[in-house]
Amino acid sequence: MRAVGYQKPLSLTEPDSLVDIEIPRPKSKGRDLLIEIKAVSVNPVDAKVRQKMPLKAGEEWKILGWDAAGVVVETGDEAQLFKVGDEVFYAGTLNRSGSNAEFQLVDERIVGKKPKSLNWAEAAALPLTTLTAWEVLFDRLNIHQPVAGIKPAILIIGGSGGVSSIAIQLARQLSDATVIATASRPESSEWVTMMGAHYVIDHSKALSPQIEALNKGALPFVFSANHTDQHFEEAAKLMAPQGRFALIDEPGLLNIDIFQAKSLSLHYECMFTRSMFETADLSEQHSILNKLSDLVDEGCIRTTLTKNLGVINAKNLKQAHQFIEAGHSKGKIVLEGF
Repeated sequence: MRAVGYQKPLSLTEPDSLVDIEIPRPKSKGRDLLIEIKAVSVNPVDAKVRQKMPLKAGEEWKILGWDAAGVVVETGDEAQLFKVGDEVFYAGTLNRSGSNAEFQLVDERIVGKKPKSLNWAEAAALPLTTLTAWEVLFDRLNIHQPVAGIKPAILIIGGSGGVSSIAIQLARQLSDATVIATASRPESSEWVTMMGAHYVIDHSKALSPQIEALNKGALPFVFSANHTDQHFEEAAKLMAPQGRFALIDEPGLLNIDIFQAKSLSLHYECMFTRSMFETADLSEQHSILNKLSDLVDEGCIRTTLTKNLGVINAKNLKQAHQFIEAGHSKGKIVLEGF
C-alpha cells in the first residue's frame, strides 16, 4: 500500500524529511479495525514528531498522521462497535503507525461514527482537536462545575488554532459560560468571532487590562493553547480565587508559585494519554466522537477545515508541515485521497 514516511528526523529542506513509499497492508486482529483512509488532517504534533522522533527498534519507516476519516474494510475477531462498510473518523495514537497511508489499524475504542452531513475532508479536520478541546473543557477544567460565587466564563488564549476553534464552539453549545478568545490579526479575529466567541481580545497586548475593560469580573477558567510562558503571570492576576487553568503546549519552566495565594489549579491535557496508557476509560473517546458527530449533524458544531491541499503524498504533506511550522494557520489543513 502507498504511504508517506521518514527514516530519521529532518528539516523540511531535506529531501528525505517525508518520502512516498510502499509498505505491506496490515491485517486486523483483536479490537482493531482496518480503515481505508479517505482524508487526513495535519496537526502541530505531526511536525513535532517529524522534527524530533527517531525510529523505534524494529521500525523501517515512521508513518505520521493522527486525524483521519475513512471506511472500515476489516474488523478484528473481538471488535464489537463497528462493521465492514461503516464510515468513521478518529485521531489515532502516538504509539502506532499513523494515518498517512492507504490503510491503518486503529483500536475501535478510539473511533467514532463519521458525521453524515460532512464530506471526508470536513470530517477529517475534527477528531484530534475535538477530543483535546472536549477533555480540556469537561475533564480537566470541568467547566460544568462552577467556581463558588463566580459567573461562568472562560478565556481561550490562541483562539484561532484548531483546538481553540473547537473549544469555542463546544463552550458555546454545551455550557452557559461567557467565551473570551484571543487573536492578534484581523483575519484570526474574524475567524474566532465566526466560531462563536462572545468577545475577542488581542494577545499581543497585556491581557489583564483588556479583561478588566470587559467588566465581567475575575475569570474562573483559562485555557492556554499556545505561548503559555508569555501569559502565565497575567493569568494568575486575572483569574478568580480557586480558578482552574489548563494548557496543551510545552512552555518549559513555569513559576507555579504565583498560583498559590489564590489556590489556582493547573491541568495539563494530552489527548493521547488514554490511548498510550490504555486507561480504563479508553472507550470514552469513542463516546466523545459519537457525541460530536451528532452535534455536527444537528447543526450545532461546524467543521474547522480551512485548507485542502489535495492528495495525500509527500509533496503536499511537506507543504502542510510548512504551514504548521510557520505558526500562522487558522482552523485545520486537510489532504484527501491518494
